[in-house]
Amino acid sequence: MLSTPGIGSGLDVNGIVSQLMSIERRPLLALDNKEARQQTQLTAFGTLKGALSSFQSSLASLTSPAKFSAISAAISDTSLASVSASSSAVTGNYDVEIQSLAQSQKLKSANFASTSTAIGSGTLTIQFGTYSGGTFTLNPDKAAQAITISPTDSSLAGIRDAINKADAGISASIVNDGSGDRLVIASKDTGLSNALKITVTDDDGNNTDNSGLSQLAYDASIGGTSNLTETVAASNAEMVIDGIPISKASNTITDAIEGVTFNLLKAEVGTTTTLSINRNTAGIEKAVSNFVNSYNELNQTITDLSKYNAETKQASILTGDFTVRALQNQLRNALSEPLKTAGGGLSILAEIGVSFQEDGSLKLDSSKLSNVVNDVNKDISTLFASVGKTSDSLVSFVSATSDTVNGNYQLDISQLATQGTAIGSTPAALTISAGVNDTLDLTINGTSASIILAAGTYDADSLAAEIQSKINGESTFNSNNLSVNVTQSAGTLTITSDQYGSSSSVEITGGNAELDLFGTAVETTGLDVAGKINGISAIGSGQTLTGTGNSEGLVLQITGGNTGSRGSIDFAHGFAAKLDQVINKMLDGKLIDNRIEGINAKIDDINDQRESLTRRLEDVEKRIRAQFSALDTMIASMTQTSTFLQQQLSRLPTIDNN
Repeated sequence: MLSTPGIGSGLDVNGIVSQLMSIERRPLLALDNKEARQQTQLTAFGTLKGALSSFQSSLASLTSPAKFSAISAAISDTSLASVSASSSAVTGNYDVEIQSLAQSQKLKSANFASTSTAIGSGTLTIQFGTYSGGTFTLNPDKAAQAITISPTDSSLAGIRDAINKADAGISASIVNDGSGDRLVIASKDTGLSNALKITVTDDDGNNTDNSGLSQLAYDASIGGTSNLTETVAASNAEMVIDGIPISKASNTITDAIEGVTFNLLKAEVGTTTTLSINRNTAGIEKAVSNFVNSYNELNQTITDLSKYNAETKQASILTGDFTVRALQNQLRNALSEPLKTAGGGLSILAEIGVSFQEDGSLKLDSSKLSNVVNDVNKDISTLFASVGKTSDSLVSFVSATSDTVNGNYQLDISQLATQGTAIGSTPAALTISAGVNDTLDLTINGTSASIILAAGTYDADSLAAEIQSKINGESTFNSNNLSVNVTQSAGTLTITSDQYGSSSSVEITGGNAELDLFGTAVETTGLDVAGKINGISAIGSGQTLTGTGNSEGLVLQITGGNTGSRGSIDFAHGFAAKLDQVINKMLDGKLIDNRIEGINAKIDDINDQRESLTRRLEDVEKRIRAQFSALDTMIASMTQTSTFLQQQLSRLPTIDNN
């Protein structure tokens, strides 16, 4: 049996089979070409999907009304201050004079021989407040801080390091003045209300003498002990705005003019500079220009994927594709249909100079846009963002969702939001004694902790400040962003949670000072705002009211006023919000994904056909090879017979023809 095809017959069997199989494999090439086209379409739809996502991302900044309410602030003399403004600022010009900068109080110790000199150990208690008329009034917004000075930290350098490590609202440094080393203690915050009172619990048993740790005591009130010396007095920033004196604790001032932030740099008494607050028209125009450019990038991608070149008669991969046509139509319809506005005086893009060109791209008329931006009667935010305009100044639009229906909504409030409170039943005792009536156990908005009040004799205001300071400074409350306001009326104390709504509460649960300070307190949990939007009950949470029904997703904040009718809210989705919804439906609504799934199904079908055809071709090749092997064997046999006959014939006697 011959093992090598063609060896017996001399035929190129492998070559013949290869050529025959190349003809048989032509359907495979057709499948490869078909798959390549499907893969190209798959890539094209992936590109299209990515372009839509990129365009949608560019819309995000335009869906917020604040983008179109930008305000710029400028001050004539930038050496005096830097300024900035938020969208709540009112345009106008102001005369500003900066008379003094806020400063933090600084205290110095006596001279010591070296930084390693032993001072003493014990506890430093730091309180913040205001010195006036020989009395110290506690800052209710800053809790007292205790710093432990251990015997190992009792040197001048050790005390400095212990103070700085405690992060208690003060800083410490050592200054050598040529005659010795002094400890300098400074309040980290500026302002009159951040002056320091430092009391000492000295391990040597005497808390006020000029020995041991008590050398660092400081109380500038009448009768207080001051073993430290003031080098810099706490002071407020003083400025005059349009003739009105302003005094603030910080050089960063955010509440002198609504929406304007000052960062004071230098004082110059008698020098007036001009603050100008204007609409940031350049920022608005840039936002619209970016919108046009982003849309044109998307349009170019769609054009490149679907165009037909009439001159070369060449089609693109998605030319005539129904999905692309549907997508284009939806985008153009969304941009062409006039808006139901929220009262901004604009309803179509052409009004701000944005129009379609023949190739489907957008064109921007910058001069027309500039005219609209500078027109105080036009609100361009309503043309792009989802905007709600309220008729009541104490009702503000917070947000909306794509489910919120355009329209005019009537608001009725049946209940205003309130804060949780605990009100004492009797005037508070004004003397606090350590271990006798100095502790309170409280639960604020569901979180519990205990406080210890400083011993001493108070008036009602200073006692309220001490309690507020200790509650707001307690680490458990502080870490959960919980705070309270403590007030007094005729000596009776009230603790009020800063939070609104049904989760707002103040409970006095115990402590040896409970009865002395509050008696049997009346505790009231806060209430959520309640009301109806267009006659349908809305969902209240704190001061926010969220609509249902047609107003689904409409969120309003009610900060005060009365119950009953509270006017109306005009709401409408702008073009950016509208396009965002359209693209969401394209991407999440399976318009493109269905096409991609269909293409992948076709590719899977092609692969199945290829596998089936490959198996059939293997059988065909086996059959052809078997046939040629048989032919080769037969020819080899015939060749052997021929050779044998020739040999036999050659042995026959030669016949002499003569």
